Formats: sequence, structure tokens, C-alpha cells
Amino acid sequence: MLKNLRVKFVFINMLIVAVMLSSVFGFVYHSTKANLESESVSMMQSIAKNPLYLMDISEQIQGVRLPYFVLQINSRGSLIAAGGGYYDLSDKSFLEELLRKALLSEKSVGVIDEYNLRFYRTAASSRISIVFADITSEKSTLLSLLRALLFIGSGAFIVFFGISVFLSRWAIKPVETAWRQQRQFVADASHELKTPLTVIMTNAELLQSSGYDEKSRKSFADSILVMSKQMRGLVEELLELARADSGQNLPPFEKFDYSAVVKNAVLPFEPVFFEKGIELSSEIQDGIFLNGDKEHLRQVLEIFLDNAQKYASVPGSAAVKLGRCGKNRCRLSVLNTGEAISPEDLKNIFKRFYRVDKARSRDGSFGLGLSIAESIVLRHRGKIWAESKNGVNTFFAELPTA
Repeated sequence: MLKNLRVKFVFINMLIVAVMLSSVFGFVYHSTKANLESESVSMMQSIAKNPLYLMDISEQIQGVRLPYFVLQINSRGSLIAAGGGYYDLSDKSFLEELLRKALLSEKSVGVIDEYNLRFYRTAASSRISIVFADITSEKSTLLSLLRALLFIGSGAFIVFFGISVFLSRWAIKPVETAWRQQRQFVADASHELKTPLTVIMTNAELLQSSGYDEKSRKSFADSILVMSKQMRGLVEELLELARADSGQNLPPFEKFDYSAVVKNAVLPFEPVFFEKGIELSSEIQDGIFLNGDKEHLRQVLEIFLDNAQKYASVPGSAAVKLGRCGKNRCRLSVLNTGEAISPEDLKNIFKRFYRVDKARSRDGSFGLGLSIAESIVLRHRGKIWAESKNGVNTFFAELPTA
């Protein structure tokens, strides 16, 4: 699929390039041809004003550029020929043939291709004058121009083809990344759902067996309930990610006091941290207002706090900070003491289903919380990242203020 997409991208680019080059080169060629023809006709019109005056090519008459000669039929039907010394006008049959072709033409200006001559016919009183000009040099100029345009066009086409191939790789890279992430996401979700489903099915089969007492049956039922709740949590988080990715069915943004939201969100976590032997403190600057989805931005803090209470060292400490930074920006940070996060984990920690501690795969942690937080922050035009220094791990979310 991605290969076909790249081929289509290159094809469309080259089609656009071909149309543009054809249009530009066609305009250059036809405008040059029209200018040369106009110059030739202007020269012939100048000559036609005094057809039997033998002009030398060096005379300063505007537009005189090409070899020429004049044929004139007077009132008695006699053919008179005059030229500037470029043609042998002694061949009467040749001159009569040229005269016949020029007189048979419906237009006063035309070209006799077999002789490379352009004619200009005028009639005054009882005489007809026809000026003939050689267009060999004009055709040679146009042929040279055409060759140059074809050479330049071919070179430009090859260069643009190379650029299009390079750009196709660059343009398709986000699609390729998204496609790879989607396949990985489906595989990871299937894996996460497979284990609890296996546990549920196994306990359900044991529950139906008659060889177990009531206590064992209750244990089987409890296991089914625990795995069902775990699956429900996973499905809810998957739906949350799906809504964030699609941008649909999301509440509209509104202005609210984020300082108050953060203070209220910290309160339910204080007993959780206390029971685990982790000291939780907060430093929240008042009067910070945001324009966004209040519940989702509360969820970002809750995800940070949940992550801190899971991975903080015991005994240890954790802290929540909110303050202004720069112009029209605020920064939320949640830090905790604990085992340092490696640089590799810091780069991948916001990926879906990624867990720093693989041993926590069955404690209800699916590695989706930080991915959800990232989606929310990015939707609010903010930045999210993590740092690990001196035994302290910190998660940051920087958001624009109202």
C-alpha cells in the first residue's frame, strides 16, 4: 500500500511538472515564433511601400533583416522583378510559379514551405506587388530554440523526478509511521486482551466443573470479576485514545481556573500516597486560567499522579507544581523520587502500550495513560515530556494560558 502511495505521489508530481514545463516552454516557443514572424512581416511592409527601390541590407530601415525580392504585375500584365542582390531573378518559370502560389492564397501574408519563403501581397491602383522574404534563418532559429527547450526540459524533468522520489519518501514517512504504529497498536491491544480473556475462559470452565468446592468456585468467580474489570479498563482507555485521535465527540473549549482544578485533583491522591509511605506536596500558583477541556486537563494531572504513586520509591516523596513560564504559558509538573528512567525509556515512554517496568503488565497498567495525556496536551496546543535527573523523575505539561 505504501509503495503504491509513493508511486502515485511521484506520478502526480511529475504530471504537474510536465504540464508546467510544457506550458512555459510552449509559451516561450510560440512567443519567439510570433516575434520573428512579426519582425519579418514588418520588414516586408516597409519594402512594400516602395517595392522597386533596391534596398541594401545595410540601410537603416527598421525591420530589415532577411534576404528578399519583389515581384510586381503592372497594368499591362508584365512581370517585373527586383531584389537586393541575394537571388538570381533570371528564372522566369520559377518566378511565375511563386507568383501563382502567392496569388492563389486567400491571405495577403503566407508561407511557401518548399522554398522557405514568406510573401506579403499588396494591391495599389492597377498594380500588384508581392514581397518575398527568406525565412531559412527564422526556421533555423526556431529549430535551435526547440532543441534547447527539449534539452532543458529533459534535464529539468530528470531533476524533478529525483526530487519527487526524495520528497515521496519524506511525505510518506508520517503515513508509514502511522501505519506501523497502527499495526503495532492492534497487535499490542490483541495481546493485552488475549491474556485476561484466557484467564476468564479458564476460570469459567473450572467454575462449570463439579469437582470443586464452594470456596474454589468463589475464587474462580473472583478471578473472572478481576479480569473483567481489567478488560473494561483497557477498553475504556482504548476508546479514550480513539476519541482523542479522531477529534470527534469532544466537548468544546471553555475558560476555567486551572489552579483550582489542580488543587481539587490533588486532594483525592493524598491518602493514596500516605498509605504507601510517600510524602506528597504541592506548589500551585493561583489565578492561572486556561481555555480548554477542564475534565481532560484534570485527567492529565491524574495520569501523572497515578504514574508517580506506582513508580515512586518507598519511602519517598512526590510533588505537584503549577506556575507560569514565559509569556502566556504555564507549566504543570509532577515529580517523584525513584529509580532513574533511562534515556531510551524517556524517548519511548509516551508510546502506546509501552511500560518501563514490564513486571507491571498485570497490575492494571496497560501503558496507555501517558499516551492519553500526550493526546490531550497536543490537542490543547501544548508540549509534554519527561526528565530523569539525580534520582528524581519528572513529567511536564506546558500549556497556553487564556
